[in-house]
Amino acid sequence: MNTQRFFLLTRVFVVMAMGACPTLAGSVSAPSIASLIENYAADQHDVAAAFPVPGSSNRFARLETLYTGWLSRLITIPFDTLPQSAKVDYVLLRNDLENSLSELARERVQWGEINAFVAYRTNIYILEEARLKGEPTDSQAAATRVSRLSGQIKELRARVEQGLKTNATAAASNTLAAAHSPTGTPLVISAPLAQRAAAATDSLRATLKTWYSFHEGFQPDFTWWVNKPYEEADKALGDYAKFLREEVAGIKGKDDDPIVGKPLGEAGISDAIQHEFISYSAAELLAIGEGEMAWCEREMKAAARDMGFGDDWKAALAKVKADFVPPGEQAALISGLAREAIAFTKAHHLVTIPPMCEETWTLSMMSPETLKTIPYAAYNGQAMMVAYARDSMPHDDKLMTMRGNNRHFTRNVTPHELIPGHHLQRYQAARNNHQRSYFNTPFYVEGWALYWERRLWDLGWAKSPEDRLGMLFWRMTRAARVEVALQFHLGKMTPPEIVEFLVNRVGHERSGATAEARRLVDGGFPPLYQAAYLLGALQLEALRTDLVGKGLMTESGFNDAILAANAIPIELIRSELLNLPLSRDFHPSWRFAPLLSPVAKKP
Repeated sequence: MNTQRFFLLTRVFVVMAMGACPTLAGSVSAPSIASLIENYAADQHDVAAAFPVPGSSNRFARLETLYTGWLSRLITIPFDTLPQSAKVDYVLLRNDLENSLSELARERVQWGEINAFVAYRTNIYILEEARLKGEPTDSQAAATRVSRLSGQIKELRARVEQGLKTNATAAASNTLAAAHSPTGTPLVISAPLAQRAAAATDSLRATLKTWYSFHEGFQPDFTWWVNKPYEEADKALGDYAKFLREEVAGIKGKDDDPIVGKPLGEAGISDAIQHEFISYSAAELLAIGEGEMAWCEREMKAAARDMGFGDDWKAALAKVKADFVPPGEQAALISGLAREAIAFTKAHHLVTIPPMCEETWTLSMMSPETLKTIPYAAYNGQAMMVAYARDSMPHDDKLMTMRGNNRHFTRNVTPHELIPGHHLQRYQAARNNHQRSYFNTPFYVEGWALYWERRLWDLGWAKSPEDRLGMLFWRMTRAARVEVALQFHLGKMTPPEIVEFLVNRVGHERSGATAEARRLVDGGFPPLYQAAYLLGALQLEALRTDLVGKGLMTESGFNDAILAANAIPIELIRSELLNLPLSRDFHPSWRFAPLLSPVAKKP
């Protein structure tokens, strides 16, 4: 699943779907919490739209005022008088506001880390923020300001080039030792920060283009004064971004590009775990993943023995991978499996499948470029994105893509992406507790899809040992993602080590492992996204044990209730369904994993 899934739909689209409501004043009554969230979402959208300039101090200040102001408003709400569902919504909003402030502080730090390499940005800020406020433009003065950019960028590039020559060791490290050197001295930058500075330069270049396009052809003397300085500045920005990205970070748009990213660090991971309402330390989460991987390996050996390979599950897996459909037949395979999964789900009375949901899923094809970061089938909008080799791909890449999307892997992936997985989830999220779409979390979104992989395993969805290996490959991959995501962000595993781990420990094709690592490190995902598959599934299984296992709900009733709650932290869904006590400052405490994985008790 990629960044375009409904989990990662921007908040702008959520707000547009909600519609803007008048801002409420004073205290808020219980029935209005949902509309309060809609009002906040509209406020957040409007402020972000009015202060769009990336890295601007005005943007930081206005967003901080927005978040602190809304936190102050929440204090006036009589929390104890709210019904349980409204208390959940309150906690969601409070948690989001607190996390938004933390993210804002982190973003400030990140801009500070690259400040020396984008020191030209002040001139762009002055021009664009004046335009946004409708201030009159002095074309001659604007031309002077724009003309300064080319010289500033030329000087910065020269200093970075000198830094590369004089301090290659520091340049390859993850430090920023000389970032704030006096003017004229060499500048040393690491590859991850060079990549970030290149992205910032691209963004600032786009901002300058927006400013220029607004005035061009509109103000009579503007083009006469500004056209040439703008052309020079635009080229300088483009060349500088290319230099930082290709020459410093080494990213040239080729398959063998290095995977570049900067770990979040122990404190950042701890904050992310807390924000997702998970009551475990990073070390405990690693132990959970290790326990799941050990279980998968035992089951893989059992399936390999049934295939006649003894305990050599990697040899058995190689046979499974070689069983792919011929070119042109992958879409038909998926369509047939989708219909079979729907019939299987209905026959076992697992969850309600509305007729329109069953009718409205579609298929699309991935491009070779997309396959570089998403080498397997994924869900986007209403479509399952089919991953299969294209005729333009090199021969070895074709074979790796086909092996990675073989019949038995696809048998597991199809219900994950469509029904009862993401397509059913997206359908119900658009129709239930819509205000909660603003808060969506991968622990619910990806946890739900893996929960169904595991449930279908228990119910015999695999028809053969080969199918079992296909399902187990993906189950082990989800466990491995806990390991690689946390170890990378803790600074204990490098991107090349991630690739080797996935190839040697899980059995990934090298192209697939490289794409997995690239997506984890620099794919734009939240730091815990890859770990969320397994951990969210374990939460849902533990909650199912509490409710279905104890006879409090039917299985279909439980699954329908999970979908109706929408994509929020599962501990809050648990509090809602079990009517557990909630406080205004509620924080996670649920120890869900020991119910299923004793290894999680390791210190």
